[in-house]
Amino acid sequence: MGMLKLQASMVGTVAAIIGLSTLFFTILLSLLGGFDIYSLALFMVFFNVLQWLIAPYLVDAMYRVRKVSRSEEPELHDLVDRLSRRSGVKTPQLMIARIPIPNAFAYGSPLTGNRVAVTTGLLETLDAEEVEAVVGHELGHLRHRDVQVMMFVSILPALFYYIGYSMIWSSAYGRRDDRGGGASLAMVGFFSVLLYWVLTLFTLYLSRLREYYADRHSSSVVEDGPRKLSEGLVKIAESTERLRGRHRNLNNMSSLKTLFISDPDSARRDLKELYQAKVWGSDQELVSRYLGRKVTTTDEFAELFSTHPNMVKRLRALQAAA
Repeated sequence: MGMLKLQASMVGTVAAIIGLSTLFFTILLSLLGGFDIYSLALFMVFFNVLQWLIAPYLVDAMYRVRKVSRSEEPELHDLVDRLSRRSGVKTPQLMIARIPIPNAFAYGSPLTGNRVAVTTGLLETLDAEEVEAVVGHELGHLRHRDVQVMMFVSILPALFYYIGYSMIWSSAYGRRDDRGGGASLAMVGFFSVLLYWVLTLFTLYLSRLREYYADRHSSSVVEDGPRKLSEGLVKIAESTERLRGRHRNLNNMSSLKTLFISDPDSARRDLKELYQAKVWGSDQELVSRYLGRKVTTTDEFAELFSTHPNMVKRLRALQAAA
């Protein structure tokens, strides 16, 4: 997927989310007249912004993240410094998450500044060159302000979700007005919830596009980046599935999977696709034979509900970038 096509797709998706939301808000206000949803809307916006501001502290607590000093990991610090300069971003704080699943994520807020975290599992599983490509991907998220973009577009589905269910409950237990508002509230509530699901699909699609975009960024700032990142992604999927088989408590590690470079919940499906595509062997052979694998309708449908692209499609996009 070319860079211009990616940019156009992302802009179009954001525009669709905003346009659908604005249209429905207009219809909503005209139908409800005096019904006060302003306070609910303001509360939801306030809640999501507050959540964004304090999210880094929650992430640190959930994933046992700590700041790592230069004396502890001098080579990793040098790597982040070098790639930050190439990416044109201020060097983020380097963090390490003490969890065995190999992964990495970028996060932050105005209260904490930007952060890039790698897990202990990632450092133990990947080669140094693959870690470099993964860090380049995460810096791509910071370069494109993905944290802020995804926070913004996530507000709208959440807003309609709570508006819809508040109307459905109001129609069942609230006061009826002269217009027989109970049925009207229930109907509008139903369509609000329906719009929530539609906007959620758009949001997931935007998330997948931004993963492609971050992959492209890594390819542009890391020498031989497509090969390094492709190998790293496959090894992350393989190691994640092996660990999940041994440690059932790791199932709780995916609650903020949208942050991760690879979706831990899809590791088993990713591996199945890779094996079917005969994408295996040595590091150099990991991505040599997957182009003949056909992505089925079932694969496409499963991808609709994922925060990350189908693995084979993602690897193909990296091959095209090379």
